[in-house]
Amino acid sequence: MSALTGPEEESPATPDDHADPHADPHGDPFLRTRFAVPSLPATFLRRERLTRHLDRGLRTPLTMVNGSAGAGKTLLVADWVARRDGLPVAWLTTDAAGDGSGMFWAYLLRALHGAGVPLPGDIGFPADANRVSPALPARLAAELSVRERPVVVVLDEFDRVTSPEIAEQLGFVLHHAGPGLRLVLVTRTEPLLPLHRHRAAGELTEIRGAELAFTPHEAAELMELHGLSLPPAAVRTLVERTRGWAAGLRLSALAAGQSPDPEAYLKEFEADRSTIADFLLAEVLKRQDAATQDLLLRVSVLDRFSAGLADALTGRDDAEAILDRLSRGNAFVEHLGHGLYRLHPLFGEILRAHLRMRRPGRETELHRRAAEWLRRSGSLAEALGHGAAADDWEFTAGTLIDDLAIGQFFTGPRSDAVAGLFSRMGRDTTGPAPELVRAAERLARREVDGGLTHLRRARQELAEYDGTADAAAARLSCALLEALAARLAGAPDRAEDAARTAERLRDAVPAELLERHPELTALLLDHLGSARLWAGRFEEARDALTTVAESAPGAATALPREDSLGRLALIDHLTGWPGRAERKAHEALVETERFGLSRPSGSGVERLVLAAVAVERDELGQAQALLDTAAESHPAMRDPVREAGHALTTARLHLARGDPGAALKAVQPEVTADADSPWVRGQTALVAAAAHLAEGHPEAAAGLLGEVPDEEPACAVGAARVELAAGRAEAAVRLLDRVRPEGRAGPAVTVRAALVRAQAADAAGDGAAARGFVARALAEARRERLRRPFLEAGPWIRPYLGATSLHRLTTGWLAPGSGPPRRRPEPPPPVVEELSGRERDVLRRLARAMSTEEIAADLYVSVNTVKTHLKSVYRKLSVNRRNEAVRRARELDLL
Repeated sequence: MSALTGPEEESPATPDDHADPHADPHGDPFLRTRFAVPSLPATFLRRERLTRHLDRGLRTPLTMVNGSAGAGKTLLVADWVARRDGLPVAWLTTDAAGDGSGMFWAYLLRALHGAGVPLPGDIGFPADANRVSPALPARLAAELSVRERPVVVVLDEFDRVTSPEIAEQLGFVLHHAGPGLRLVLVTRTEPLLPLHRHRAAGELTEIRGAELAFTPHEAAELMELHGLSLPPAAVRTLVERTRGWAAGLRLSALAAGQSPDPEAYLKEFEADRSTIADFLLAEVLKRQDAATQDLLLRVSVLDRFSAGLADALTGRDDAEAILDRLSRGNAFVEHLGHGLYRLHPLFGEILRAHLRMRRPGRETELHRRAAEWLRRSGSLAEALGHGAAADDWEFTAGTLIDDLAIGQFFTGPRSDAVAGLFSRMGRDTTGPAPELVRAAERLARREVDGGLTHLRRARQELAEYDGTADAAAARLSCALLEALAARLAGAPDRAEDAARTAERLRDAVPAELLERHPELTALLLDHLGSARLWAGRFEEARDALTTVAESAPGAATALPREDSLGRLALIDHLTGWPGRAERKAHEALVETERFGLSRPSGSGVERLVLAAVAVERDELGQAQALLDTAAESHPAMRDPVREAGHALTTARLHLARGDPGAALKAVQPEVTADADSPWVRGQTALVAAAAHLAEGHPEAAAGLLGEVPDEEPACAVGAARVELAAGRAEAAVRLLDRVRPEGRAGPAVTVRAALVRAQAADAAGDGAAARGFVARALAEARRERLRRPFLEAGPWIRPYLGATSLHRLTTGWLAPGSGPPRRRPEPPPPVVEELSGRERDVLRRLARAMSTEEIAADLYVSVNTVKTHLKSVYRKLSVNRRNEAVRRARELDLL
């Protein structure tokens, strides 16, 4: 057997790690300036009428400071915060436009921690910048709701939050946190929160543009702070022209201060966009020396930058001193901390336009320089972004491959971003790295032939390399994609070859690359394990898949961990262990949810397994619901194992509902694969045979036995059932005696084996032996609630199930006199009231068989609180007991 040993990973995060995370979901350091209350300039004018209004806002849950850009919103609130005593204040500048919900909540949790607000570790921490688990807002709201004194949360530049999802989550927290939270939004636009409800309830304090506007008296004071003493008429004229706009007043004062006749200048100054742009270029850019102007124009292509990156763009070494001077002089360059800077967004936009006009073509060159510098510094995501902006796809693809990050096409928080970035790569880019990227793009969409075409071209290109480390990284990436292609094609031998190649290449790749990208090893082993599973080599498949499933959890490896757990569950199901299969499948379901990754994520095999277990338990409504949701899966995980599993489970559900024709139709389409799968061939033949038996055609069923590999216990028992139905009882018993499934398989197999022996004994007139075998089957089936074997056994079993001596074994789970398959039951009543976030938390733990006391301890609530939530859950789901609540929730896909 060939397998890979994954790199050692960090231990799972502790609660303290969640309370004080050191990096955002991208793995980058938190930008501390986003938590810092902005400092006030020397020319800041405190306006008491507005601060008093903010004081009154503490009586309401929500305060909104809404005005245009430059209206003085941020400095107003910063001044108010600086004078607040007693209440903790968490400040967050939401200044990264387009941030997803995961990044937003990661920063907000960090802001709360920085404000001294203790948060328990079970609140969680988002791993994906674009998504967050629904449990996080619910737990945060619950924690804030029990505070004795409120925490003030200021969200500056909230107009940049355009995601309805974030607004909905924030509104949920605000509503359920109660008096424990006072939210202050500083925004240019109306937020997506339901403001009309807050207004109607008297729960909103608003400071809008009209109130933010400077009065003539305030404008006169502001001019004096800038060293300008203007007559009242001139101030009134200026206020009229600027409409009291704070930035316009300050820009006017700054410009007037440089004029020999300030009063005359202010009469001519107009605060429209072009005038402000002209002012910024003339009074900020052009007043700098040539070296500073050159630096500003060059860094305008960057979102944020360090002095080192600025030097790389200028080719000089004076950026640190220039940037420090500009930031200290309030020249529209902001110091973010940690040696990082950014331009004022408006200034940056104007500079970029000026760069294109003055130096055509330079922007592409600057992006290329930035990409190369960022690549050397290890900033992969930013390097890829600038490489793409430079339209240098050979460099961009090479960076991805050399960093061994090809797995990011399939898993982790950056997968969508990486796929979107390279979707712009043209066909004219050549080389091994672009071909590998194209292969990954095709395979991620399950386009196997196209992926193999690009892999073949990549191998031809790599043949010219000389064995350098870069070539090793490319070859290892190629091996991963070859393993995926083999998995999708149902070619186990090719998957083994790819795994052996990867094992040989590991030593040639820098160890830190493998440590930085654990997803590569996890994906490779997942592909190998799935290919072995298709081949029917269950124990070898279990070895590879278990290595992935037992690896340290993380967002990067969540998808292969989920998929491996699902396939381990399938192996347990195929070998007759429904309880084990169910537990592993539930582990798989929560694997990507815990990191807030996108759906669909894995292959959905775990839902197929749960559906198959539900069929065995005769819970047909739940089985159908699980089958429906299993249709949603990641394209790169829809391999022959998944397709065959879906067809077989669907067919068995049709059989359970008494529709053999539909069952035959469900297994008729053959799954396309390069190699035969013995267990799929055998299981398909057995399902078809069962359908023929149900239609009264035992000989047609017996004719399919040649397709059944009877060395596997499950297949042997199925074949014995067909022999028995065809009237060959002795052959059926001989088959069971030869295979001896009782010592090799789980209860789902051994129960059916005992029932075959019982029916054979009954047919031979040995009622005592038949009763003994039925009793053995009931004892084993009861633990797993396996009703289906008795329902499909036929009329002969009814007298035994109704016997007084077996009453103890059937009571409470299997009604005496159970007979032929039932038709589809009536659908359960709908949920008339949505479960709350905390009720869902309790329900999830209920599904893990946790006691009331364990749930209370896990959620940091009292036992009585848990009982109250349970009563509410039972009422909403129209059930009376725990197991019914869990089953009902799964039928409704609430778990």
